[in-house]
Amino acid sequence: MTAESPVRWTDPDEQALELKVAAVEAALVDLEIEVETLRVEIDNFALLHHQRLGPMYVHLDELEALIAEAVAARTGDAEDIRRAYEARSAVTPMPDLGGAGGLGGFGGPAGADAAALPEAPRRVRPSREVQRLYRDLARRAHPDLSTDPAEQQRRSAFVARVNEAYARGDEAALHALAAEWAAAPGAAPEPEAPDRTAWLNQRLAWLVRRIEQLAEEQVRLESGPMGRLLKLAPDDPDRLLEEIAEELLARSARRQAELERLLGPAG
Repeated sequence: MTAESPVRWTDPDEQALELKVAAVEAALVDLEIEVETLRVEIDNFALLHHQRLGPMYVHLDELEALIAEAVAARTGDAEDIRRAYEARSAVTPMPDLGGAGGLGGFGGPAGADAAALPEAPRRVRPSREVQRLYRDLARRAHPDLSTDPAEQQRRSAFVARVNEAYARGDEAALHALAAEWAAAPGAAPEPEAPDRTAWLNQRLAWLVRRIEQLAEEQVRLESGPMGRLLKLAPDDPDRLLEEIAEELLARSARRQAELERLLGPAG
């Protein structure tokens, strides 16, 4: 059989095994792309959640501590004093987001203006075009699509660069990588080996194990705090953060009013 001739199987069982391995390889690539996309989206969402809403949670904790301390000062009750101590212990230092007044209305005392939202610092998720470019490159350059060690190493190094560009949401870099991959010479196909059937069975077992590992990772990501929150609005996480911010502002206003009442003249 020449290099240009199509592969012809004489054993139907081996043909079925070849096709099954190819199908599982494709499923593995799709799942790895899905899990990596989920990881990037959760990382971006977690960062934005921390940067935008973190100061608001700290401000609420500070208000709760001030309210508990005001109650304890009024009553002198031992239980109220204990609650005030616990509330104060729960207050974490205000995050330093850089610059004077970097916390907007949440950096000053409890009576400061709490209406200003910290500015959103970055995107929540990669754009659709960035996602499209990433998926296309990951499918074409995935290391598991080759069995040659040198080619796998080349593909792994290339995909690492693709992952870095995707994590940054860098569309221009992904376009450049796509052009680079298109211009690269294709890998030579693996020569047929006498123990091909044994190799196919080993590869199929490895692929199944890898898919199980990725499925577990996907469940872990989705069941984490940020994963559960992101699932509430997977198509519009920015709006979800806006809604949470609005709710936190309303809670802050209510607690601020309660604190002012407690700090006023004793009734």
